[in-house]
Amino acid sequence: MNKVKVNSHNEWDKLREVIVGTAEGTMPTLTWNKPGGIPEEIKEKAYSLAKKAAPKWFYDEVSEDLQGLSDALKGFDIKVHRPEVFDLSEMYSSPFWSSTSNNVYNARDLNLVVGNNVIESPSYLASRYYETTALYSIWYKYFENGFRWIAGPKPKLNYEVLEPYFRDEDERVLTDEDLKHKQLTNGRLEKLHKLSEREILFEAANTLRMGRDLLYLVSSSGNNLAAQWLQSVLGDEFRVHTPSDISRSSHIDSTAMCLRPGVVMLNSTRVNDNNCPKIFDKWDKIYFSDVAPTSENELRFQKNVRDPIGRQLNDLGFKTNLHEMSSPWVGMNFLSIDQETVVVDERQTKLINILEKNKFTVVPIRMRHIYTQGGGIHCATLDTVRDSKLESYFD
Repeated sequence: MNKVKVNSHNEWDKLREVIVGTAEGTMPTLTWNKPGGIPEEIKEKAYSLAKKAAPKWFYDEVSEDLQGLSDALKGFDIKVHRPEVFDLSEMYSSPFWSSTSNNVYNARDLNLVVGNNVIESPSYLASRYYETTALYSIWYKYFENGFRWIAGPKPKLNYEVLEPYFRDEDERVLTDEDLKHKQLTNGRLEKLHKLSEREILFEAANTLRMGRDLLYLVSSSGNNLAAQWLQSVLGDEFRVHTPSDISRSSHIDSTAMCLRPGVVMLNSTRVNDNNCPKIFDKWDKIYFSDVAPTSENELRFQKNVRDPIGRQLNDLGFKTNLHEMSSPWVGMNFLSIDQETVVVDERQTKLINILEKNKFTVVPIRMRHIYTQGGGIHCATLDTVRDSKLESYFD
């Protein structure tokens, strides 16, 4: 019997075991919020459209890249687990809505490992309601040796969860970040929302782990209520810090990434010395934002396939993830193998240069579709075992 226990307290100690996501079974999400069932004719048309937006060649490439990532990690004697995917196209329902499932590419998004605790986070998206179950076969093997398994309360999601950031999008004044975003994405602009405080809603990828201290980003994918809940279930042994003015976007790992005790990389389009979380006052800060532009292939696929089909699905009455692309700063999303070694998207040459300049060994990996898949290397992986112990790095 495997005697290894779930144990990961931070982002940088020696990595022993990891979950790498999968593209198996992925298709665009279909969520229906209207009262009553979905008319069969509309449902059939929606499925037909969704399949056109999920060509085999695309997901073959995603799968190849994830396998390459897995193989590279195995080369460092790291044990790699992969999710067990259910039928993501199957429509399921609550009393308030019906939906298909999201992909299981981003293993970290809804699963938070804090020491010997595994926390399933309640997403604000109906399409992610059962996503965590794809990891259950892995968790049950670890459970033979014991860990604390906590699932956040399932939200009803029977209201508009996302609130407009601006009263009128036309009144939006573009920031330096917005202008840089447009430059890197051939003119695309991220649509911003605020997350309702009506229910506990957050995705685990809003959180960075630094021993006793966790940095939780209050954002469009994690609300204040969820931060309070997270603190309550972790107890006084941990401290959950909640900066709310360093990013208006989503997950924290395109804004801040901890490299080792005393060293943090910060997205300089969002964070500067004036708004940097005070917890990092005594740490060395590497400010960086010069990521590679979103690839032409992804932008072309988005413009010619995903966006038009997304509009057709909206016209049929469905919400879908086809309009979404990750921000270009998901390119600074990396995975630490230990305090000196990081796995990085091979396209991010300037990131690689600055890491090497700071004496880190870089392992470049091909990841061709991180923007349409909604996550980089850190998102697609979930460290379950590191040679770590509970420590405080700030006292």
